[in-house]
Amino acid sequence: MKKLLHIISSPRKEKSRSGAIAQEFLKQYKLSNPDAIIDELNLWQETIPTFDGDKAAAKMTFFGDGVLDEKLQSSWDKVIEVTQRFSSADEYLITVPMWNGGIPWVLKHYIDTISQPGLTFGFGAEGYFPLLKDKKACVIYTSGVYSPGVPVTLGLDFQASYINWWLGMVGIVDIHPVTFLGNLVNPDAEKEASKALESAAAIAKDFF
Repeated sequence: MKKLLHIISSPRKEKSRSGAIAQEFLKQYKLSNPDAIIDELNLWQETIPTFDGDKAAAKMTFFGDGVLDEKLQSSWDKVIEVTQRFSSADEYLITVPMWNGGIPWVLKHYIDTISQPGLTFGFGAEGYFPLLKDKKACVIYTSGVYSPGVPVTLGLDFQASYINWWLGMVGIVDIHPVTFLGNLVNPDAEKEASKALESAAAIAKDFF
């Protein structure tokens, strides 16, 4: 039985554009995958470990700096718990609203917590290499102002480029994006919203 991890990074609840598109995906996904487990991870409601000094020190023991004593092991165990929830999923639905050209800080916090040596990536003489395999993701990108063609003084897209890089780093390369950009300035916003909903449903139909 496969598991889909639904990662929510918008705090806007029912007013969230990315959330509405995600719900359209889930409606079709449940029809196509009636036996799948759907694990909802709302980053505004979950307690994600802060990557403080002890956790950073624990991480560095993987690179030969220090010893993983009992105190550091306890800190590391909290990171492992959160990371295993991510890595145990087969598929991902990630909502990513654009904040200041990038991603919400809660999502960056989560990514920094679960991007760990020996858990989601390895490290050797050749550098970093991914540890996750045979997984796929649907990523929903929304923005209020930024869209292709808008003057760069109004915003740059570090949203999709960063997420694509990070997913690839941990081994998720089967990525299906849904975009709804510039929804506050686009005169055809509602038309574009309908396209995004249709795109999400179409992608979900083939997630099996």
